[in-house]
Amino acid sequence: MSHEAHNNYFTQFSLPQHLHIDLALLEKAFYAQSRRLHPDRFAAKPQAEQDAALAASSHLNDAYRTLRDPIARTEYLLSLEGIQMEEQSRAATDAAKAAGTEKKQVAPPDLLEEAFELNMQLEEMRMAKKKGEDDPDTRHDLQQAQQHFTSMLAESQQQLEALWSKWDAAVDANDSSAKDTAKKALVALLNRRSYIRNLVRDVNEALES
Repeated sequence: MSHEAHNNYFTQFSLPQHLHIDLALLEKAFYAQSRRLHPDRFAAKPQAEQDAALAASSHLNDAYRTLRDPIARTEYLLSLEGIQMEEQSRAATDAAKAAGTEKKQVAPPDLLEEAFELNMQLEEMRMAKKKGEDDPDTRHDLQQAQQHFTSMLAESQQQLEALWSKWDAAVDANDSSAKDTAKKALVALLNRRSYIRNLVRDVNEALES
């Protein structure tokens, strides 16, 4: 039991540390292991064994949830490589709260102009709503932006999967230089995707309210 608890999420399911994974095999392995750890199997066992089974089951569930989600899987693999994206994000959020400010994401250079224009449109919409008005032109611009950034978000998923292939190939070739290049590209793309997702969220909120 203790051995399973120390497995990383990939070895938990006997998977290579690839980003393209067989989801059907993952699910099959998950259910097979879940059955072995079912509480009914340990009801008559000593408390220590019951507790160990519960801990192993919790680890198994975390591993399955993480690996079946494309973004969580990518972030987890990067964490195994020493890149803690979620922790960095959380630390930045906590620091901003402590300082009484709002955490600001740094815009990717190629999105600076579009993000600036979008924020101007969002501010115009907010001002109009404060006056109890609705600005049809601004609403139309925001709807156009909504389509544009939503499409960009979908494209980022395709770009992510292309980088997965580069990472997997680098792992198979044991090419540390190619792995480093793929890691840097993955971090940049995840940050870009997060920024775009927040723009889409802001536009959706403005159009729905």
